[in-house]
Amino acid sequence: MPTGKLHVVPLGGLGEFGMNCMALRWGDDIIVIDAGLMFPEMELLGVDIVVPDISYLIENRKQVKAIVLTHGHEDHIGALPWILTELNVPVYGTEFTLAYVEDKLDEHGLLENATLIEMRPGELVTLGPFKIMPIHVTHSLVDCVALAIHTPLGVIIHSGDFKVDPTPTDNKLFDLHTFAEYGKEGVLALFQDSTNVERAGYTPSERAVGRKFDEVFARTPRRLFISCFSSSIHRIKLAMEMAFRHRRKVALVGRSMNESTEIAQDLGYIEVPDGLLIHPGEIKNFPPERVMVLISGTQGEPMSGLSRAAVDNHKHAKIEPGDTVVLSSRIIPGNEKSIYRMIDHLYRRGANVIYEDGSQPPVHVSGHASREELKLLINLVKPRYFIPIHGEYRQLKRHADLAGRMLGAVGSVIMIESGDVLEFDELGARKAGRVAVGRVCIDSGSRVDVVEDLIIKDRRHLSEDGIVLPIIAINKLTGQIESAPEIVMRGFAAAGADNGLMTEARQIIMDTLEHSTDEEKRDWGVIKEKIRQDLKRFIVKNTSRRPLIMPVILEI
Repeated sequence: MPTGKLHVVPLGGLGEFGMNCMALRWGDDIIVIDAGLMFPEMELLGVDIVVPDISYLIENRKQVKAIVLTHGHEDHIGALPWILTELNVPVYGTEFTLAYVEDKLDEHGLLENATLIEMRPGELVTLGPFKIMPIHVTHSLVDCVALAIHTPLGVIIHSGDFKVDPTPTDNKLFDLHTFAEYGKEGVLALFQDSTNVERAGYTPSERAVGRKFDEVFARTPRRLFISCFSSSIHRIKLAMEMAFRHRRKVALVGRSMNESTEIAQDLGYIEVPDGLLIHPGEIKNFPPERVMVLISGTQGEPMSGLSRAAVDNHKHAKIEPGDTVVLSSRIIPGNEKSIYRMIDHLYRRGANVIYEDGSQPPVHVSGHASREELKLLINLVKPRYFIPIHGEYRQLKRHADLAGRMLGAVGSVIMIESGDVLEFDELGARKAGRVAVGRVCIDSGSRVDVVEDLIIKDRRHLSEDGIVLPIIAINKLTGQIESAPEIVMRGFAAAGADNGLMTEARQIIMDTLEHSTDEEKRDWGVIKEKIRQDLKRFIVKNTSRRPLIMPVILEI
């Protein structure tokens, strides 16, 4: 048994949804598995995306050898542009995953300097002391892999995102055989996706959606609009096959939908019959019963194709009475209001809207393994240590309990969260401290426009209590007030109230100025602070609100 310590350090994705990123370290060599983002909660006002804090990697930048990707979803590749600006290391991924990465890096002007290396399931990749075997798994995206990482202490398996689909639409089966072989040889640790641990049974096959699509195509008398995640290549392929079978032309609406479909065509995952695709501008040239529109915006994003069509504000996608709209995706927690608001608008257009409601056959199936599939993989791998990953704490806990009941005395279950250091050596495994982790908020998709916590705090302050701008004109030479103070209030409940508050506030400012010396009046910094403090006390006492107060001095 080699002497040394193997450290596994999750930098995101454990105890939260998204930001999946994990570092493995042996000696002076570090590899990183995935580099995901997460979408912001409502309280992160004005923030577009959230990426993991990679201080640990930056502090050890000379040891970081590569980033290895399991698949191309945003919660696994979305942080790459920000990480690669700090650490320009090689990125390994499957063919389809790297095609997505290329588009993303090109958009941020980073592609020219990036090193992207393709890896294939079944072919070993050597990175220092780590030998990585990609294993093909099924998921809601194509070309996804789990990773069997050979370390000096034994094999670690990282499941990535997966479900065990017995009938995948691309006929590329989940590689149960390789997992079983590793189980026979012995696996040190299994890190397994916890997303669907709360769901009993098995996750339905992607082909289950086909029955619902067939039914919808047969019963739809006019135009059919189908919206799904642009990365759901299986779903897009299925929709196109159905359209061809039911003699409908297909129009693609939305930048992400066009880009994903183009990549899938180039790589052979989707074969489009000649004449099937039409330009969105041609929709009006065909009878309504002969058109199917694949449109982006399944989560109600404000400027997406479907959201604009729902309020009759899209150049080509016009939804009319009798049309059918299918939302073939799950409702991501936090997006409920925007999605249901969009559905309301679709109903106002007179459309028939079909969305996930528990009916059978389903209009959407998950890409993550339910409990029986999780148990199947644990049984095959028989790990010495089991660590749940990808999910909020309740899911990690339920997953740990599930694995604990199965492994019993055979293996140990260890629960860790983002920032915990999990240490392996010849004596076993244990938690061994923490590293700095957190989130970095990004505005407007800019690589450099990082939003500090203080800015978010100010935005929250403004949104809750508003702003008060006292404007005072002072003669610079004499220090005398030239006119009565003006007060501008925005987002402040008392702003429009006719209750004497504004008059009293003006008087407070006048009193402050009268009790200030000429020297203080000439020092604008001092006088602004005095006005701010006195006005703050008055407003808090009379309204119990704490608006942002910013005195403005006009030089006369």
